[in-house]
Amino acid sequence: MKIRADIAKLLYAGHSDHEIARRLHVCERTAGEARRALHLPQHPSGVKPANSPEDLFRAKTRRVKGGHLKWTGYLTNAGVPYFRWQKRGYTAYRVAFGIRHDRPPVGQVRPGCDYPHCVAPDHVEDQQMRTQLKTQMTAIFGGAL
Repeated sequence: MKIRADIAKLLYAGHSDHEIARRLHVCERTAGEARRALHLPQHPSGVKPANSPEDLFRAKTRRVKGGHLKWTGYLTNAGVPYFRWQKRGYTAYRVAFGIRHDRPPVGQVRPGCDYPHCVAPDHVEDQQMRTQLKTQMTAIFGGAL
């Protein structure tokens, strides 16, 4: 098998098949075949399996200014932060709610702040919280809202 020099160089440098495919615009299979032809061991996965949905949630977030938590993972077509753990789907909003509150969420969970896709546990609220806030605001300001 003829092995491209640039692929061999990256393989010997310790890069994964996925990384080589991404950098050189080849398929992972090409890098894997070259790895086997060079008798190099499989690249160890740098991703440790998550022990819980909360662990995976934390791995897919990044702190930003204002106490917000930016979602770095997948978004559904509707723009909802979403991930799968052990063949079960989770919205990041519901997991964030579970981290902060001692009860399951009621209805849809959404961020209460204006930061797009914020999943900070202190910033998400369920339908029950939104209804309670609306009731309080109406009691304070009347029906003028």
